[in-house]
Amino acid sequence: MIETWIKEIKAEDSEYNVGMILAHNGIVRAFSKYGSPVKGMRLSYDKVRLNEVLKHFKDRDGIAKIKVWINEGNLKVGDDIMYVVVAGRFRTDIMPVFQDLISTIKKDVVNETEL
Repeated sequence: MIETWIKEIKAEDSEYNVGMILAHNGIVRAFSKYGSPVKGMRLSYDKVRLNEVLKHFKDRDGIAKIKVWINEGNLKVGDDIMYVVVAGRFRTDIMPVFQDLISTIKKDVVNETEL
């Protein structure tokens, strides 16, 4: 999916001159950030809130495209949680948006419970 998105963004970039594309693939880890074992996770997300967040970040200067996919349901260790792709002019435009977008999705959009 990420490779397809990158090809689409490059093909659509006739005017904007995209100079960088960053991609994120979140994966269910075997251990939590606190070191305890994880069997998996139950994941859902607020689609309306995601659209609001995407609109906010897409309007930032230097950003050409943002694409996000979030998995839902009962996920096991090794499953993909989400994909995020941010494309734009310069590294200095994209990197802060990329980091803030992922943090906002995790904090305000996604609901997760460890199994």
